[in-house]
Amino acid sequence: MLVDGKWTSDWQPVQKADEKGRFVRQTSSFRNWITPDGSAGPTGTGGFKAEAGRYRLYVALICPWASRTLIARALKGLTEVIPVTVVNPTLTDQGWQFGGYDGADSDPLHGAAYMHELYTRADPSFTGRATVPVLWDTHTDTPVNNESADIVRMFDTAFDGIVPPTPRLYPDTLADKIDALNPRIYDQLNNGVYKAGFASSQQAYDEAVSGVFDMLDELEDTMDGPFVFGPQVTETDIRLFVTLIRFDAAYHGIFKCNRAQIADYPRLTAQMKAMLALPGVRETVNMDHITRGYYSIKALNPTRIRPTGPAHVEALLA
Repeated sequence: MLVDGKWTSDWQPVQKADEKGRFVRQTSSFRNWITPDGSAGPTGTGGFKAEAGRYRLYVALICPWASRTLIARALKGLTEVIPVTVVNPTLTDQGWQFGGYDGADSDPLHGAAYMHELYTRADPSFTGRATVPVLWDTHTDTPVNNESADIVRMFDTAFDGIVPPTPRLYPDTLADKIDALNPRIYDQLNNGVYKAGFASSQQAYDEAVSGVFDMLDELEDTMDGPFVFGPQVTETDIRLFVTLIRFDAAYHGIFKCNRAQIADYPRLTAQMKAMLALPGVRETVNMDHITRGYYSIKALNPTRIRPTGPAHVEALLA
């Protein structure tokens, strides 16, 4: 973790918990927006105009939040517009590291060894965790944004003058439904698996794991079509998919969310299949990085032995 720009201790999965042992996630630090004309977005300052080749996306393939941005980038046709740098999946004592693993990249902009070096390059007095994703502006040499939800939204509309606008991931006709469901999926499922895995009390774990499966059961009962809101893919499907595809391989075991597998939910399994059939989505999923990364968390798996399979996920991806 960085304190006033200095790396102070070995990386730990839990930096903060409440009085009942509940995992508390750090909020994002950089909240500027890319817009078609460079004007300021909903948060932050202006000066970030949509231009091909100007921005670089830093991601970890293990990370569901980073994978949200990769999927949005693929669905919106931005793969040739915004290049990507992938960090090592194995969490080190200094957090995310560049290179040194198959499918991981060196930092092409500054030759950084660790992600936290880019954070302190942007803010020499930065305090907090150096997370991914990070959307970096090569013109001003600074991060635009490190909040995945913001990045998905800006990918959806900011580059409409460069790439076709469809599919619209946050359509006006579904905005109210998306805004109502997204926070619940985040709290109970996306972050819920982490709250279960990193709980430091039985009460915190019981609450979290109940929320996880309540949400899975609700979605299984209410979905009517290949995607959450029917025939049209939206950003809600991206949020759901990144947790579903990791669930049986990682969260079921390492995070103790073992009441059931996603394989037990026919409609949720069908949603994964529908997502994987969309152009570019399959290429964002790297199960080697996912299992290597989660099972490298020393606090949860000191031996770092990772299980094989599950076979049904391998078959789904194949």
